[in-house]
Amino acid sequence: MYRILIADDHPIVLKGLTQILEESGYVRKITEVNSGEEALSAIKEDNFDIILLDISMSGMNGIDTLEEIRKLKPSLPVLMLSMYPEKDYALRAIKAGASGYLTKKSAPTELATAINKIARGGRYISPALADLIASTLTESSDAPLHERLSNREFQVLRMIATGKSLKEIGAEISLSPKTIGTFRSRILQKLNLNSNAELVRYALKHELFELPPD
Repeated sequence: MYRILIADDHPIVLKGLTQILEESGYVRKITEVNSGEEALSAIKEDNFDIILLDISMSGMNGIDTLEEIRKLKPSLPVLMLSMYPEKDYALRAIKAGASGYLTKKSAPTELATAINKIARGGRYISPALADLIASTLTESSDAPLHERLSNREFQVLRMIATGKSLKEIGAEISLSPKTIGTFRSRILQKLNLNSNAELVRYALKHELFELPPD
């Protein structure tokens, strides 16, 4: 029976994950939080057997939160959750120290198996992620350009693509607009792009962000 912390800023998703876990028979206690900051506070105040962490929360995103969790509790198992398929996000999560990566679409059928495995010290690797990891071993110059971006650059790319201004992005991730502008310049250079419009088209083509809910 596991003590589980779920961090997700979508109330409906949070409710659904909680229901799946309660029906699994593996859960002793579930704690729900809505942000990376709240997740870190909960981890400092209480003990958990496993963390479920949404990768695309506003403010401190999942990757940033994961990196901070690793500093606080290096061995605490963390399962990353995302609306996106494995490509582009899963490898970043695994490299940052996640014990597994699961799409929310797969959660109803795979979540119980995933938490049971990683809570016992294993890693949860879906067939799609296994194929992705295998492909990186023989990766060539065909890899998409955005894989060259750092985690922070990747975060800024996604936020620009949703239409946020440099000032809005800076306020959300506690950096100055000037610093965000520097990140933007690096992103454009690494992706061989010239404008925000081209950046948005690139992000849409590679499905790098989700449109805000209506």
